[in-house]
Amino acid sequence: MKLKINGKEQEIDKPEITVKELLVLNEVEMIDMVSVQLNGVFVRKEDFETRKVNENDEFEYLYFMGGGRYTD
Repeated sequence: MKLKINGKEQEIDKPEITVKELLVLNEVEMIDMVSVQLNGVFVRKEDFETRKVNENDEFEYLYFMGGGRYTD
């Protein structure tokens, strides 16, 4: 199946895959620290194991990291 993952075309050798399986396949670490958009809509973390990704879907994931220090 063809997907667009973080803006790049990728071919997946599976006819069916979940959000979590796709993250694991792409060697994403700390899955609990990742936000996912599927076709422009955010996917809730509790749906990662059941939400299916389909042919030609656009899949975006990114880490939200905090840090830094505010001074004035």
